[in-house]
Amino acid sequence: MKIIFLGTNGWYTTSTGNTPSILIDSKDHYIVLDAGNGIYKLDKYILEEKPISLFVSHFHIDHVSGFHTLPKFNFLQGIDIYIAEGRKKDFEILVNPPYTIGYLPNPKNIGNLRTEIRLHELPDGISNIPFSVEPVEQFHAYRDHGYRFMLEGKIIAYSGDCGLSDGNLKLARSADILIHESTTYDKPNNIWGHLDPVTVSKIAKEANVKKLILTHFDASIYETLEKRKMAEKKAREIFPNTIAATDDLIIEV
Repeated sequence: MKIIFLGTNGWYTTSTGNTPSILIDSKDHYIVLDAGNGIYKLDKYILEEKPISLFVSHFHIDHVSGFHTLPKFNFLQGIDIYIAEGRKKDFEILVNPPYTIGYLPNPKNIGNLRTEIRLHELPDGISNIPFSVEPVEQFHAYRDHGYRFMLEGKIIAYSGDCGLSDGNLKLARSADILIHESTTYDKPNNIWGHLDPVTVSKIAKEANVKKLILTHFDASIYETLEKRKMAEKKAREIFPNTIAATDDLIIEV
């Protein structure tokens, strides 16, 4: 199993990276985490007709702007898109004219998507679809859900955007891989709900995580990749098995 980081910036794309998207290439499934600008690279890595499942953490534009590139793809197996319960309206507003090509066939559209999109709302609790996934609500300015996956006997947890709440440990507990935002550098942002590398490393340690991967680096704060390495160093003082992600990083699990 491989985890491929297609976009690792928060807020906007710069020379340091694209906005958030991650591909998990497991034995039987492709799993995509968020649809920032980095998702345009998806067809570079999806080369088999395994099922594709895309999970949206929330609808801030840096996490969903890549929906506009869906017409680029021609995946014969289609894409199953999973959103938290109650978020269908958000998706349908965004992925339809006048903002982009509609995801449902419509004779009034100027063209239709070549890839079939199947939209699903995930309720609270563990679902099997057919792999095991659990959405866990996190603290953020506009509802965010992290996800816990069981894949090939491994727990992979993804935070989306989040600040401190009871949801942090629930999401991270005993994860083999915790992929977590590190938007800020020195301290949490308690208004928007974002965390820094030291706070995240403390969560990973308390939750008994095996490996921590930091991502979603605010482009206005992390202006260089060198600053990400500094964040990695700070986190490793508390949780040594930490990596600061960069675009096109591939992690073998």
